[in-house]
Amino acid sequence: MALFKKILIANRGEIAVRIIRACKELGIKAVAVFSDIEREALHVRYADEAICIGPANSAQSYMNIPAILSAADVTDSEAIHPGYGFLSENPHFTEACATSGITFIGPTAENIRIGGDKAKARQVMKRRGIPVVPGSDGPLLSEEAAFKTAKKIGFPVLFKASAGGGGRGMRVVREEQELEQAFHMAQREALAAFGNGELYVEKYLPSIRHIEVQIIADAKGDVIHLGERDCSIQRRHQKLIEESPSPISTEKFRKRIGELAIRAAKAMKYRNVGTIEFIVDQEQNIYFMEVNTRVQVEHPVTEELTDVDIIKEQIRIAAGMPLSYKQSQIKAVGHAIECRINAEDPDKFIPSPGRITFYLPPGGPGVRVDSAAYAGWLVPPHYDSMIAKLIVHGKTREEAIARMKRALDEFRIEGIKTTIPFHKKIFDHPDFIKGNFNTDFLEKISIGKACNGHSASVNGDVEKS
Repeated sequence: MALFKKILIANRGEIAVRIIRACKELGIKAVAVFSDIEREALHVRYADEAICIGPANSAQSYMNIPAILSAADVTDSEAIHPGYGFLSENPHFTEACATSGITFIGPTAENIRIGGDKAKARQVMKRRGIPVVPGSDGPLLSEEAAFKTAKKIGFPVLFKASAGGGGRGMRVVREEQELEQAFHMAQREALAAFGNGELYVEKYLPSIRHIEVQIIADAKGDVIHLGERDCSIQRRHQKLIEESPSPISTEKFRKRIGELAIRAAKAMKYRNVGTIEFIVDQEQNIYFMEVNTRVQVEHPVTEELTDVDIIKEQIRIAAGMPLSYKQSQIKAVGHAIECRINAEDPDKFIPSPGRITFYLPPGGPGVRVDSAAYAGWLVPPHYDSMIAKLIVHGKTREEAIARMKRALDEFRIEGIKTTIPFHKKIFDHPDFIKGNFNTDFLEKISIGKACNGHSASVNGDVEKS
């Protein structure tokens, strides 16, 4: 089967640059779209063609379905890659692409609908015998239903938004008398954030790891996994550092969680690239959490370990080609870690947009930087604050940590504040070095105290955790 001749990238920033690079290596023309304040953006400069789709407000540009489809039409693009965030998990966009005769490079609309409904995804997995955290079988229809389920599974419990992620619409309830207020607060927050106030409830498990598995599936139903990533270093449920393999992983654990991920993908007839996310308790019990129906920010961690180009695989599968690999061919070598470098005040964790006056990324063996930043670029205040991903690869976790510390020291960004100093502190912390951490790590250490009162995302173009 032939690949596409031209692909439109319905995104911006580093992920747009990443997709353009993959297109060029495949001999495919890349079309960039941009808002009117991003005419000098790197993805615009790198693309073969570029077209303005609206003003800075993402609702009028990067999330404007008619404008994006029109751009694809006038440029004769055969396919659209959505990247992550924005329209990447919008089933209506997927269907609109199909109606317009354009291939959507990603999973099916039904995959996205199941992934976007956390309560439904739990039901699907539970029916297939995949372990889920004890909780409600579906969305809670009333406060009374919430109370009944909470009493059954025992306090503490956790309310979650069925349509959400990233910590929005989430409330821990430790005692019975807290339930009513927490239920209504979570419901209002979910409705405001996602336009859907449906909640479900789970048993609250303390001291957990957040571990995800990268999967790739073709149209024939063949599925492989590329190993796990540990995403437990988080601020308000937003990932900051990702690594693979997990410090707690053994061959037995890796085989078990990989098999569960493939079963989960097959349970929902998954197609293309995605991530099956799990929580792991202190006894290494594994529970399905959610499925992310897109390429994720941290995909380079897996690419560095396996030498699989995940973006190229997305494009090939969308073109109707079979998987390029069998499971037996996937070999993870060494250890990889990624730091998300945000344009934020590292003490207050509030956005720090502005003009970059000096930019010098690190280099040397085992260092990769995915970014759309450059000296003279004006970091806009309208989008998510992540401006770079720093990825390192070493023979061992110890070498990867040492390499990351060296790379963070080399990374120079002036004119704005960034989270580089924060990452340096994490990599000097003895518990992190030992691999002794979980999702509440930053709440327990002094350098994390400032993290919990602010959210740096402005328009949410970066994925939800």
